[in-house]
Amino acid sequence: MTMAIAIMYVVAAVFTVIGAGLLLALLRPAGEGKVYAFRMVGIMALALGIVLIMSASAMWRWSVAA
Repeated sequence: MTMAIAIMYVVAAVFTVIGAGLLLALLRPAGEGKVYAFRMVGIMALALGIVLIMSASAMWRWSVAA
């Protein structure tokens, strides 16, 4: 695994944890604006983390196959 792929995994983990944390924070009662912002940012961060994990895994497989 190259350093770039490892960095991608770390960044993906950070965004996934942030996104999941924001979505889990919605379990507590909050105002409309906070719910909207946490839901929007949480889903986007979680999606970014998942896409980065898929990209890093693909790059890792390609680097091993080459």
